[in-house]
Amino acid sequence: MELTFHTLDVFTESTFGGNPLGLFPNTTHLPTELMQRIATEMNLSETVFLGPPETDQGTARVRIFTPRVEVPFAGHPTVGTALFIAHQELAGESAVSKTAAILTIILEENIGLVPVDVTIEGGDPVFARFKTAMLPEHRESPHSYQDLARMVGLDPEDICPEGLSPEMVSCGLPYHVIPVRTIEAVRRASLDMALWKTMLADSWAHHVYLVCMEAEGDKADIRVRMFAPGSGVAEDPATGSAAAALGGYLSNLDTREDSSLSWTVEQGIEMDRPSLIYVEANRSSGATSEVRVGGRAVLVSTGTMRIPYEE
Repeated sequence: MELTFHTLDVFTESTFGGNPLGLFPNTTHLPTELMQRIATEMNLSETVFLGPPETDQGTARVRIFTPRVEVPFAGHPTVGTALFIAHQELAGESAVSKTAAILTIILEENIGLVPVDVTIEGGDPVFARFKTAMLPEHRESPHSYQDLARMVGLDPEDICPEGLSPEMVSCGLPYHVIPVRTIEAVRRASLDMALWKTMLADSWAHHVYLVCMEAEGDKADIRVRMFAPGSGVAEDPATGSAAAALGGYLSNLDTREDSSLSWTVEQGIEMDRPSLIYVEANRSSGATSEVRVGGRAVLVSTGTMRIPYEE
């Protein structure tokens, strides 16, 4: 059997930036084990298998795999898939109007329906922003800041600037958020795998997310890094689901009853894959009421994978 696939670089406007995504159209009928083997072969942070919708509301069914596991939700696959579908729809004879400003795509992910608004400019889809299917869930970190600092190769004084504490947060995929004082410390960080296995490998939030409330790029506010060895990803160059968790983390620190918040996050600098992720959160009646994450993507390649499988 031969399967057509595409790759996109997501959360960037340039090839070789952002986070690479593999996408296989018309493949959600394949056995789960085969999807996992294909994702392992692609060896990207995530690979998407796309198929027809299974609900009246959905635009497409989406299943997302890391090289090791299937995940219920992920950010850069959501943004990249929505932009890919928008390109396909706008290229079709029965396409939506090319003069439309926004095309809304509903992705059926394992977590549920994920709505994505795609911005259209000059007849081309240029930006996608999704709303998380679940509101942020917060849990206290069970580890001391000294132990967390050692786990990421830093000194205790490098983490937890005033007002920021480690916390586990999820908007569909859990992250262990570790605030870091300086960009220099972010650069210096290195995950100690022996400590990670002892402290986090079997925990609810085993993905490690370093957050610094400073940035180098003129367009960014926050610098981050993300390590996910439990999913077969040593380090990720751009993580939309972590950015969603960050929106929940920062929104929870806001003391206003009602507010609209936004941040631009830079990631992947240490990997030479610069990425920009746009995060928004709304607060209503003293709680986070909505989290949104957006970005751009570029189509990089199209190819064929030959697979020893007969349908």
